[in-house]
Amino acid sequence: MRRWTKWTAWGLGGALLAGCGISDPADTPGRPARGATPVATGDGSSVDGGPQPQGWTPERLKAGEAPPQFVVLSWDGAGATDGTFARVRQAARLNGATMTFFLSGLYLLPERRRHLYRPPHRAAGASDLGVLTDRQIRDTVLNLGLAWREGDEIGTQFNGHYCGRSGVRTWTAADWKREIRQAVGFVGSWKTHTGFTDLPPLPFDYGTELVGGRTPCLGGGRTLRKAARQLGWKYDASGTGRQVWPRRNRGLWRLPVQTLPFPGRAAEVRGTDHDILRAQIPHGFYGSAHRRPHWRKEARAVLQAGFERAYRGNRAPLVLGNHFAHWNGGIHLEAVHELLTRNARRPDVRFVSFKQLVAWLELQDPAVLAALRALPVGKAPAKGWADYLSPAARPGPAHPDLPRTEPRKTG
Repeated sequence: MRRWTKWTAWGLGGALLAGCGISDPADTPGRPARGATPVATGDGSSVDGGPQPQGWTPERLKAGEAPPQFVVLSWDGAGATDGTFARVRQAARLNGATMTFFLSGLYLLPERRRHLYRPPHRAAGASDLGVLTDRQIRDTVLNLGLAWREGDEIGTQFNGHYCGRSGVRTWTAADWKREIRQAVGFVGSWKTHTGFTDLPPLPFDYGTELVGGRTPCLGGGRTLRKAARQLGWKYDASGTGRQVWPRRNRGLWRLPVQTLPFPGRAAEVRGTDHDILRAQIPHGFYGSAHRRPHWRKEARAVLQAGFERAYRGNRAPLVLGNHFAHWNGGIHLEAVHELLTRNARRPDVRFVSFKQLVAWLELQDPAVLAALRALPVGKAPAKGWADYLSPAARPGPAHPDLPRTEPRKTG
């Protein structure tokens, strides 16, 4: 079986500019979209350069047409600490994919300004998430701008990464709105906070672009969703779900991380690198080196099994959560890369951001979405898509905003 190092796994090798994490010296993150006039916002940390460049335009399904197999690769934290951000971006470009990067607002706040963060129910500057060095903040700003220009979504994972019983699960909607305001403020004022006046501005207004996020450790979603609706967000990517078509509850799409089959085991596992790691190693982040080939094979098998179950079954969007982390020798990054390169060019497959998935869902006939949601996990229509989604064969229409019973949480 082919083995990759942490550099060659993403197909870039020495193509990166040394030390800066940018893949093309001609790229300028702050350059506006073609034909647009840049309009500075706030302190000049961002410019409104017009619509985001898109590599794919969602379309309404035709009668009897099979839905695409969507795959959403999302990255929590989204800080450029070691070049992985740039390598992930480049892999997406090479395979015609877009992704979602959930930025932690603290990653644009230097240590000397950490006290400006006022977390709910904690002292100023307190956080379970570390801050970045000045060089890492610079690289993060550059990568964020390039990612947006390449069609990727910049979402949020908020600021302080509070898990456990005393973490975000105890927050109110007001707490979440305070946290979100601060995240938007940190992204919109990075020049003031860092003093990096030589860097180009971000080519987007974060307050306008931000339409969804993922909570730390996937918790606290109930009160976040109340705040998200008040802020006009489109989706929430927190919590745990099954591989079924998503629903919209009172205007907000629920797009949780899904549980996937673990080949050779009875129990399923959440589709995140951290959860797969924990299924292999209960404690720590690095196991015995001689076991890594086996764990690498398992990690790849989990992701591919989840993809195949959807692709050959109900075509439910596959939602995965990842980190820019080289846990256990980087085998989980390798697994994501293999999933991308192995499947991106297959018929009817699209690797998209959450924002693009939501745009597609909102274009569809509610009766078609109701029919898709009626399909169980891994079950394709018995007589084929053409028969199942023909107007005469569809189940009766269901309102897309009806509440539903939450899936049993696992992992």
